[in-house]
Amino acid sequence: MAASTLGSAWGPLRLGVPGLCRRRPPRGLWARARRLSEPVASGRSVAAGSGLGASGTDRYCLELLRKRDYEGYLCSLLLPAESRSSAFALRAFNVELAQIKDSVSEKTIGLMRMQFWKKTVDDIYSDNPPHQPVAIELWKAVRRYNLTKRWLMKIIDEREKNLDDKAYRNIQELENYAENTQSSLLYLTLEILGIKDLHADHAASHIGKAQGIVTCLRATPYHGSRRRVFLPMDICMLHGVSQEDFLRKSQDRNVRDVVYDVASQAHLHLKHARSFHRSVPVKAFPAFLQTVALEDYLKKIQQVDFDLFHPSLQRKNTLLPLSLYIQSWRKRY
Repeated sequence: MAASTLGSAWGPLRLGVPGLCRRRPPRGLWARARRLSEPVASGRSVAAGSGLGASGTDRYCLELLRKRDYEGYLCSLLLPAESRSSAFALRAFNVELAQIKDSVSEKTIGLMRMQFWKKTVDDIYSDNPPHQPVAIELWKAVRRYNLTKRWLMKIIDEREKNLDDKAYRNIQELENYAENTQSSLLYLTLEILGIKDLHADHAASHIGKAQGIVTCLRATPYHGSRRRVFLPMDICMLHGVSQEDFLRKSQDRNVRDVVYDVASQAHLHLKHARSFHRSVPVKAFPAFLQTVALEDYLKKIQQVDFDLFHPSLQRKNTLLPLSLYIQSWRKRY
């Protein structure tokens, strides 16, 4: 059974808040975490709380992330104050691209929107951004940190390929997609933090792949409701599972074994990323805080014996802001 072999395949899961009982964080940290977890009344209050300017483009990016990428929003708030607005711009850019696939009825329309963003990136590097909030904020980030254009274009190109609505043929295809999207986003975040380090790049590569795999798992119930399944076909075939099994939310052991194998790959990438911990500059750690949310999901899916459709997996973790603050304070990822 999948769960019974977890200890040998994964080893003990490191929780997002290791050693919490042994060492108490400063009192001010708890207060800040409570403030972070409180609902935000408006874009203006978000900007004020983040130490950002109150421009309309700032507020647009903040609100977009708070609604569409809440975990990324929380992680970006823990970056150094001078880097936050640029990090928000990067993540808002990623959200804009990610939304295209689910918001268009025809691939042709999706391709047109991708073409808009390709031209937008070209125009940004020509100092002529269009009057679009995310584009303006991204232009500011590019000007300030001289961000590498190649990573931005890779994200667009990969998401454009993904408009085809085809399942990944194997886990390597899913990892390649994650590398070109999530890892590219982390490479750009490292540039914002002024990090040029091979070990940090290696960690970012593995964390991005873990993020992509976990996102694929988390999105399966939503995609199933639209009669789509994107889990790697090679793993499904290995366990004799069809797409229809996922569409009807089968509880069979072989279905859970597919989920176990895919989740194990994400866990393995987190383990590899942490193997560079002593070599990665401490200044880079804030860019990698999303490992807290990834591990939280992997721990939850283990607890429900890899039932991908269990209701607990769809609930927001109200303690995530606190866990992120503690991990940030401990200077770990």
